[in-house]
Amino acid sequence: MKRVLQSKKPLRGDISVPGDKSIGHRAVIFGSMAHGLSRISNLSGGEDNLRTVQAFKDLGVKISTEEGETLYIEGKGWEGLTAPKNIIDCGNSGTTMRLLSGVLAGRPFTTILDGDQSLRRRPMQRVIDPLSRMGANLVGRDGTGLAPLEISGGRLKGIEYSMPIASAQVKSAILLAGLQAEGVTIIEEPQNSRNHSELMIKGFGGEVGLDGRHVSVQGGQTLHGKDVRIPGDISSAAFFLVAAAVIPGSQVVVRRVGVNPTRDGVIEILRRMGAEIELVGATMETGEPVADLKVTGRRLKGVEIGSELVARTIDEYPILAIAAALADGVTVISGVKELRFKESDRILAITEGLRSLGVEVEEREDGLTIRGRETLQGNKVRSFSDHRIAMSLAIAGLCAEGGVEIDDAQCVAISFPTFFDLVD
Repeated sequence: MKRVLQSKKPLRGDISVPGDKSIGHRAVIFGSMAHGLSRISNLSGGEDNLRTVQAFKDLGVKISTEEGETLYIEGKGWEGLTAPKNIIDCGNSGTTMRLLSGVLAGRPFTTILDGDQSLRRRPMQRVIDPLSRMGANLVGRDGTGLAPLEISGGRLKGIEYSMPIASAQVKSAILLAGLQAEGVTIIEEPQNSRNHSELMIKGFGGEVGLDGRHVSVQGGQTLHGKDVRIPGDISSAAFFLVAAAVIPGSQVVVRRVGVNPTRDGVIEILRRMGAEIELVGATMETGEPVADLKVTGRRLKGVEIGSELVARTIDEYPILAIAAALADGVTVISGVKELRFKESDRILAITEGLRSLGVEVEEREDGLTIRGRETLQGNKVRSFSDHRIAMSLAIAGLCAEGGVEIDDAQCVAISFPTFFDLVD
């Protein structure tokens, strides 16, 4: 149980957030697949990224931490991986399981990937189908397409694949398999999802074709070790962007945050709601755009958030729902059915949490309608052991009379171990 008390004053200060979790996973993966030394700095200390690090150690990659927080990876190429002695535990990390499936699809041994109860409920058929078409053998639990996954890899052939749902994780899994396959692999997305894998392939010396919503890779490519500095995670920054935006008079600067245009939907939506957000000192770091984000608090207004923003904003909807709860008027969020298949059913979790704080919410199969109010009512709330729900409700506690009590606050360590230090 964690109690977050109502804030009596505008928020002020400069903060930093952990390294971007999505980029961190990929840096470890591509560093492990490359030939030569890679140095990864500013990797998040959250459990999800550490699961990916441990997975590659289990697969025989030499990884060490030296000079403070820098991660040293001694890659020996795709052939440097060896069969693990035990089941690989992906914990709560869907990114670890899905991207690792793409890596292992082309390796000539059998591996079992498992995770916690939450990960065991998340759909894996979306990676099983394309990787099986490429020639790998993937079997989910009792044929249900759920973890644990048994993956027997081997010789792969490139395919053309039209993705039914925009998903950077699924796209990345196919790209990782495609880099090992015979011929060319071509992926068509319904919307452009986050492009960290494409940037990472180029950064590690590979080639990737980009044509609108089509992404392609030639098999048989050799990658080379690289130094990567990971920018601050915009999904982690989003909690403090909203906290500052909804408390009038606040002014908060979040330092060196990744502002990749495939990930910046939260900034666009908050600006549409009337938030004042300024990008300061924009630059590029290892192929990723980075800037300080300066937020000034003011009263927000409700807006309509349609399905065209899903791919750019998927992880930020829980905290955007808190912004909507404190905005003038009504906010309609639609086209987000994918939220029901995250670490929790996030549509259900958001609805329950906001209602417990006195907010009028209409729940739909693919979204929410939220009627904002000036202040929230303090209460005990459930996180559903979902780190993003827990952190969103903690930010709500800053604007709730008497604050909130969160039943399982420890789950924030999955992505943001220092979150409550900054909130307190």
